[in-house]
Amino acid sequence: MGSFQSTPQLWVLNFVALVGTMAIMAFVAVVGPVVRLLGLADWHAGLALTAGGLLWMLAARRWGKLSDRVGRKRVLLISLAAYAITYLVLAVSVDAALGRPPAIALSLAILVGTRALVGLFYAAVPTITAASVADQVAPGQRASAMAKLGTANAVGLVAGPMVAGWIAVYDIALALYAATLMPVLAMGLIAWKLPETKPPAPVLVPQGQPAAAPKPEVDFFDSRLRLPLAAVFVAMVAVAVTQSTVGFLVIDRLALSLSDGAKTAGYALTAVGGGLIFSQSLMMHIHWTPTRWLLIGSLLASGGFGAVALLDTAVPMLCAFVLAGMGMGFVRPAVQALTADCVESHEQGAAAGTVASMQGFSMIIGPLAGTLLYRISPGAPYLLVVLLLLLLALAVWRYHALEVAHRRAGVTL
Repeated sequence: MGSFQSTPQLWVLNFVALVGTMAIMAFVAVVGPVVRLLGLADWHAGLALTAGGLLWMLAARRWGKLSDRVGRKRVLLISLAAYAITYLVLAVSVDAALGRPPAIALSLAILVGTRALVGLFYAAVPTITAASVADQVAPGQRASAMAKLGTANAVGLVAGPMVAGWIAVYDIALALYAATLMPVLAMGLIAWKLPETKPPAPVLVPQGQPAAAPKPEVDFFDSRLRLPLAAVFVAMVAVAVTQSTVGFLVIDRLALSLSDGAKTAGYALTAVGGGLIFSQSLMMHIHWTPTRWLLIGSLLASGGFGAVALLDTAVPMLCAFVLAGMGMGFVRPAVQALTADCVESHEQGAAAGTVASMQGFSMIIGPLAGTLLYRISPGAPYLLVVLLLLLLALAVWRYHALEVAHRRAGVTL
């Protein structure tokens, strides 16, 4: 379990998760106004977000494996430093461009390039914080600890756009400068309070005995990670579908103006965030197995998204989003805890990174699927999410039944 057996630094990891999420969500809050002010097309914002998701997907597993080899603290500090520098370049570029807009091609290159690098370096934050929690907490007790980490992420998800939007009213570039400070704060706290982990010592083979065959590396085809990978794919597709279609849904279903629609979409996303925070706060105090939380969460979320697909009045729809958020709040920490419980201590970074890579892949697929299905019917994207969540619930139920049977027989999965 490394050097964290007494679990004294979990709050440091929660703070890192909070400010890291706030920083990346600050970009989401200001990208629309920045695109319009620079004279870019609306789809350029989508291109920038997709580029970030693509590099996130490609980098997360590599960050995790690197932290397994050289230590969590060192890799986290390197990634956060690069994250802050990239955000500073973005802030300075936007600040200069707003005063004197450059050519469209240059503006687009700066926007897409810096957002891609933000995704590249941010990918280390959820990966290494989850692996570090797994280092600190014993198997069977990780769901509650992951829920604390999830609550920090959820608060950042809500607070990031809120704070950035408030600052952007006065100065859009200033919102990006403020986001630059967040990873710097995280670096200072890590350097001060987080001890370094030690890479696992190599197993020495007595002279004259044949060396054991090397175990295969953790990857997307590792049978131990089938359920966590499926669960994170479904969960993040649900999130991406909601983010990409909720603005259109409330305008079309509730017959709102563009300004009222934007406001109501903000309320809907806040409702989801509130549900996330509430459910993950509940998980901190109830010690159930990850599979039980995953089953409850997928069923609750399917009910919430199913109601969203059918409702056409504001208050019930917002309540449905709260229910969906509660379900999703149970799913994410359960996935992280299940991932940690499925692998050995020296594989935690690689496993967390593999699951985080699937998260990045989902953030590319989800918006595309959601917007294409929305052209068929406003409720169609949410019905797809319901179907995926019910299939996930069935898979979890079968896994949980097998888990219980093996536990009674004294067999470890």
